[in-house]
Amino acid sequence: MIEDSRELLAPKTDVWALVSEPYHLPDWWPAYTGVHPDRLGLAPNARWQVRRTSAPGLLRRPSGEGMIVITFVDPGLELRWRDVEQGVEAGIRLANADGGRTRATVYVDGTWWRVALEGARDLPRQSLIRLHALCQTAAGL
Repeated sequence: MIEDSRELLAPKTDVWALVSEPYHLPDWWPAYTGVHPDRLGLAPNARWQVRRTSAPGLLRRPSGEGMIVITFVDPGLELRWRDVEQGVEAGIRLANADGGRTRATVYVDGTWWRVALEGARDLPRQSLIRLHALCQTAAGL
């Protein structure tokens, strides 16, 4: 498993509101440029159609459509999904931090060769950079 953590300048409830909204996934997860959730929305076994970026990866298609399946939801704490085509699982865990902030941990899991060849090794760090920027912007308003 590859994971990274960062403290975000927003309360956990606000961060959860952002990461649990299906249409915001492309705002903070760099592998996708669009998402179309099914009627289950944010629930285990929900299937979301995603549009992919053209990020590097030997097995990754340059861009196009794909599917993720929501595998676990613990409201306010954790969201996990499996990327069907890439064969990796990813997710985010949230915890309260001092000063009304949030400690976010983002992870990618799968066989080592799959994670490496799909170009997923840097996704946790990249997603936390995006989340931090989104929370920083909101904190400045």
